[in-house]
Amino acid sequence: MRIAMLDVARAQRERLAELLKFPHEFASPAEARQTVDAVIALRFGAAEAARYRTSMLHLPGAGADAVDMNVLEPGCVVCNVFEHETPVAEFVMTAILDHTLGYGRMHTRFDGDRWNETYAARRPHGEVSGRTLGLLGYGHIGKAVTERARAFGMQVHVISQSGNAPEADWVGRPPHLHDMLSRLDFLVIACPLTEATRGVVGARELSLMKPTAVLINIGRAQILQEEPLYRALEAKQLAGATLDVWYDYPREGAGEVKPSRFPFYKLQSVHCTAHSSGWSEELFQRRYDVIADNLTRRHSALPLRNVIYTAP
Repeated sequence: MRIAMLDVARAQRERLAELLKFPHEFASPAEARQTVDAVIALRFGAAEAARYRTSMLHLPGAGADAVDMNVLEPGCVVCNVFEHETPVAEFVMTAILDHTLGYGRMHTRFDGDRWNETYAARRPHGEVSGRTLGLLGYGHIGKAVTERARAFGMQVHVISQSGNAPEADWVGRPPHLHDMLSRLDFLVIACPLTEATRGVVGARELSLMKPTAVLINIGRAQILQEEPLYRALEAKQLAGATLDVWYDYPREGAGEVKPSRFPFYKLQSVHCTAHSSGWSEELFQRRYDVIADNLTRRHSALPLRNVIYTAP
């Protein structure tokens, strides 16, 4: 089996090689047009299709928004992989706790040389117990966040495409988003980026939220309208945000890029991270266990896991 590993998958070539127990080889990126049995890549568009002809595209993550399905060879099967819900849910709870308790600020402001002043400068902080958490999206991540939030005594409200979230205290479908927003202390964006969700949260939606509310985005940046989000945070219309996903990313040959047209990182109430919420060592092992299993199934002509698309 010939396998091409592109973009973020390249760094995991050694890991995958150790997991595969059948004859295989990795395609050289130096070759021009070539036929391979499988491509593992986060992004696949016209440029990649011009170089690799394949019958299987395996994403090293859950989202397929960076794949142009129209350029795939007829019959090409696209698979994805999850396994990220545990670290992402832990990240979400860390963000909620830090915005509420201010642990990071407590730590950085501690001055043992000025103990009298440090002790006198203590200020009361909040508690998450009894607060209301809203989830836009209820897939693997939404369920994992709900489990942890309920353990902290939080109320959980959910907008789900199916309208089904038995673990939540309240659930609605996408048309009910406005009904949910005004009740929230925290809004977590956890849905995939589709034509239906692109820009679904804009100025109107942000205006419905409490001025004490905090927004956390671990889904895709484009679900939130970029300028309205910045203006709302700049004007302190919201109490704060944690943003882990961005409007632009470094790309090969693109030179220096910025994560957004707006300097979110300069706003004191905004905690910015570099798409790191799920970036755990354990995540890579779990994901490539699944990918190796799917390649083995392909090699043995067995049914594949997590098929999300087959090109006509």
